[in-house]
Amino acid sequence: MRQQEAALDALGVATLVVTFEAGFLARAYAEETHLAWPLLVDETRSLYAAYGMLRGRLWDIWGPANWLTFARILARGGRPRLPTGDVSQLGGDVLIDPEGIVRLHHVGRGPADRPPIASLLAAVRGNRPLPLPPSGTRGSG
Repeated sequence: MRQQEAALDALGVATLVVTFEAGFLARAYAEETHLAWPLLVDETRSLYAAYGMLRGRLWDIWGPANWLTFARILARGGRPRLPTGDVSQLGGDVLIDPEGIVRLHHVGRGPADRPPIASLLAAVRGNRPLPLPPSGTRGSG
């Protein structure tokens, strides 16, 4: 999602990141990833539970999909982050429109399972009109 931050901003999307880790671990994550979006802490995991993001199975967490993701990170010259907390907590993506209607709800089957950013952008574009460019950039005619 970070690669599409400008597109999300242009569509007026307010992005929030939710974690169950508090204190030092939350701050360390925000600093390490240079997180520009607000980070909300859900220590009780009530928000996770409300959206069906429960605990993953061993295969979900350490299966081939995640090893492939690690390999891709290494191939790009990156270094996967070592887990510091509860690796069995599933995450996901939820897109809520300004009226409070859930437009996209994806519960990950493991750490590597995220919807393509194109799906998120399509959901936003399909439910809200695209913003007009600023008045000074529309052209002269």
